Amino acid sequence: MGYEAALSEYQKFAFTHGGRTRQVYRRGSGPAVIIMHEMPGLHPLVIQFADRVAAAGMTVFCPNLFGEAGRPVSTGYALREMVMGICVRREFNVWATDQSSPIVDWLKALSRQAHEECGGKGVGAVGMCFTGGFALAMMTEPSVVAPVLSQPSLPLGAKGAAGLGVTRAEIACARQRFKDEDLSMIGLRFKSDKLVPDARFETYRSEFGDRFEAIELEDEDAAPARMAPHSVLTLHLKEDGPTKAAEQRVIAFFRERTGAA
Repeated sequence: MGYEAALSEYQKFAFTHGGRTRQVYRRGSGPAVIIMHEMPGLHPLVIQFADRVAAAGMTVFCPNLFGEAGRPVSTGYALREMVMGICVRREFNVWATDQSSPIVDWLKALSRQAHEECGGKGVGAVGMCFTGGFALAMMTEPSVVAPVLSQPSLPLGAKGAAGLGVTRAEIACARQRFKDEDLSMIGLRFKSDKLVPDARFETYRSEFGDRFEAIELEDEDAAPARMAPHSVLTLHLKEDGPTKAAEQRVIAFFRERTGAA
């Protein structure tokens, strides 16, 4: 089985929409939560987070968007995916400040199917790193009711520091739904993280006001890792303290919004 052994407790299926087919890993019961992995792929610590969401009474859907499913993180693996994968794939807008990525349409279709199959009040969605902003763009899909943006890192570059990587229409739709349906969103980051600038979180605050719940952490809150504090829910999660509290807040948010028993 190779790296996929880390997903041995998951049901694997192919999902096709708009001419794109990707593998999705599913586990649990109850309302659906779409878990979009970070760079470099669907690694074991993302799977561990998914396990915890499933244990809290929800069905997790983990699409394999890039990288090798189950492969542990390493520097060489991450660089390979960055250079040879993400930045040259048309599914992802890495630099655009006011455009979402084409892959969002595929993710919205997955959300619709997941909601039809799993029921509940709606679907939760969490993006991490490169996929962080996707959860906001997915709010144009009515089934999505609980967006979580963990270290949202797109768009890249100094010119995009205040950008959200979504269109004005997607922002307007989210704002209207937050008001009409009494919804909200969560954003997480380490304050020192250069991939998630202060200006980006200020844009979230200015656009969404008190509908945006910011969880911002100090470097000392992070578990030791080879890279600077970045991955709130995975690589830099400690099993106690503020990062653990952040994880538990996200899971509680999903339970509340999706109607998990």
